Amino acid sequence: MDFDVLCREIEACQVCRPELPLLPNPVFRASPEARILIASQAPGIRVHQTGIPFNDPSGDRLRVWLGVDRKIFYDSSLFAIIPMGFCYPGTGPSGDLPPRRECAVTWRQPLLDKLPNIATTIAIGQYAIHWHLGRKRKATLTETVRHWQDYYPGIIPLPHPSPRNNIWLARNPWFDKEVLPLLRSHISHYID
Repeated sequence: MDFDVLCREIEACQVCRPELPLLPNPVFRASPEARILIASQAPGIRVHQTGIPFNDPSGDRLRVWLGVDRKIFYDSSLFAIIPMGFCYPGTGPSGDLPPRRECAVTWRQPLLDKLPNIATTIAIGQYAIHWHLGRKRKATLTETVRHWQDYYPGIIPLPHPSPRNNIWLARNPWFDKEVLPLLRSHISHYID
């Protein structure tokens, strides 16, 4: 299937409609030229409303982590932004619900197959890490991120940049000291 046709099919997807709290609004960005894959969780409510991935405080923090501004981040010839779930899944007692599984089953691999130039995958959060690392991941997200060198440069696992993870970030100062400088340096090679 042609890349543009596939994207139009994803944009028109209604597979999860009965399960979603709002009408489907698949949010992703991709281009066959993209070199870096941002593999994320699922859109939050602000992203759902704007249709722009990471157009929220999580995105602000992620761009700081990557060392890029909005213009570079939304350059689809550089970054493909493909979540595990393309639509806002709703909220539960402790925040947004997990990504709907139907998206990964239906759309992820066909879309990834159309991105032949991806050199690095930034796997954000437990669902993306699980999908991209499978059995190679460690027992916990923290251990997996701490052992980022085991997956580098093909995959760089990260915690979710949500403000809800401020406690995790405070408990793991090594992330800011060890992982983020390497991440910024790595990303800069694709920009320069």
